[in-house]
Amino acid sequence: MIKHSLSRRSLMSLGAGFAAAAAARPASAQAPIQLRISTAAIETDWLSQSLTQFKTRLEAAAPGQFNVQVFANGSLFRQGTEVPALQRGNLEMSTMTTFEVEQQIPEYSLFSAGYLFRDYDHAAKVFASPIGAAYIRRVAEAMQIQIIQPFYLGTRQLNLRQARQVRTPADLNGVKLRVPPGPGWLVLARALGTTPTSMAMPEVYLSLRTGAIDGQDNPLSITRANNLHEVTQQIVLTAHMIQPVFLSMALPAWNRLSDAQKTAVRDAAKAAAEFNDRSRIEDERTIVAFFRERGLQVTTPDLDAFRAAARRAYQESEVSRPWPQGLWEQVAAIQ
Repeated sequence: MIKHSLSRRSLMSLGAGFAAAAAARPASAQAPIQLRISTAAIETDWLSQSLTQFKTRLEAAAPGQFNVQVFANGSLFRQGTEVPALQRGNLEMSTMTTFEVEQQIPEYSLFSAGYLFRDYDHAAKVFASPIGAAYIRRVAEAMQIQIIQPFYLGTRQLNLRQARQVRTPADLNGVKLRVPPGPGWLVLARALGTTPTSMAMPEVYLSLRTGAIDGQDNPLSITRANNLHEVTQQIVLTAHMIQPVFLSMALPAWNRLSDAQKTAVRDAAKAAAEFNDRSRIEDERTIVAFFRERGLQVTTPDLDAFRAAARRAYQESEVSRPWPQGLWEQVAAIQ
């Protein structure tokens, strides 16, 4: 009977050979990089649809290198919990808001202020300017989160459960308005004349239907995508905020990418943002007719009165104390 055996040295050499072979595999042969994206947007909203496009484009541009999963409607992390999840290393990507940034960088609560941006073009130019570049650097340093691309969430308007005459903020006295969590939201809601009630987006439909809240504010495409017109009677075109959100990645996850992979992520994000922004802007051109056809009143208040009330509210609030001197004027000066 012949006995075959390997010496200890032979076994060690064989193991080292396997390890060297594994290390020599091309990136495409490695396990794909997991990128889970959490967003509060529902599946039918333009933001969620654009994130699906991001997935498709990135996985096509870097075959086998990424496994992108989009979790819409707060199905992975509830709205307001994504940023801590990024910072703990429990999540790779989210659609972060300026309001979430301000909770950790108070001087940047300026970018959540009502009536700061004139329109979509103005906001896009600001974030493409040195002001925007400084914002992105500061967020990376202070929050360990890399902003990859701004997306247009839309122009926020008021949406009321029961119709009423609204000309000035005083006409909204006593209205319980749903807002996301955060001190900036509270100041803005009070500037609009309402009483703020913090609430995650998935709870809003039922709360409007039962009367737990009297109204909500969102871009009109989001109001429609969430079917909130079914439980409300009026749109008030306050146009109080041009709102961006940022497709963002936990900085450690970003730093692990190669330069080529970072470029692929940025390119896919830019293309997805262009789709989102075009779609939402086109929606805003036609959506008022949609609401009127479904029986909602659509009214325009005295916008100068709302702008003045908002500016006063910020000047009198602790929220504005950390704002860098002159930054509002620098933002306003961008044409």
